[in-house]
Amino acid sequence: MSFGMPIFLGHDRLMLKLLFAPLRWLVRLLLALLILFEEWGWQPLARALARLGRLPLFRQLEGWIRALPPYAALGLLILPSLLILPVKLGAVWLITQGRGLLGLGLILAAKLVGTAVLARLFQLIQPALMELAWFARLYARWTVWKTELLLWLRRQPFWRLARALKLRLRRSWRHLRWR
Repeated sequence: MSFGMPIFLGHDRLMLKLLFAPLRWLVRLLLALLILFEEWGWQPLARALARLGRLPLFRQLEGWIRALPPYAALGLLILPSLLILPVKLGAVWLITQGRGLLGLGLILAAKLVGTAVLARLFQLIQPALMELAWFARLYARWTVWKTELLLWLRRQPFWRLARALKLRLRRSWRHLRWR
C-alpha cells in the first residue's frame, strides 16, 4: 500500500505544474511588459528631469541629494512612491464615480511623473546606495533577473512577430515618404 503513495504524490505535483504553467507564463509576460514599459521611459524621462536640474534651484537640490548618506538616500528613494499613492487613490475614486477616462488619465500621468522622478533620483543616489552591501547584492540580483526575463520575452514568438511587423511597417513608411 505504501508503495503507491510516492507515485501518486509525484503525479499530483506534475498535474499541479501542468495546471499552473499557463498562469506562470502569463505572470512572467505581465512582469516583463511592465519592466519593459519602465525601461522604455526610464532614460528619456531621467534626461528630461536632468535638463530641469540645470536651473539654479534644482542644481542646488540635486547637489544636496547627491551628498546624502546611504540610508537617507534609501529613504528618499521610497518617498516618491508614498507621495504618488494619494494621487492613485484619487484616480480610483474618480473611476468609481463614473469618470473613468479622467481617472485613467490621472493614473497614467502619475505613473509618468513618478517614473521620471524615480529615474532621476536613482541616478543621483545610486552611488550612495551601492555603499550598502545588501543593496548592492540585491541590485545585482535584480539586474540579472530582469535581463533574463527580458531575454525570455524577446524569444517569444509573438514578440518576434511584432518586431518583424514593426520593421516592415517602418520600411513601408519610409518608402511612402520618399515618393
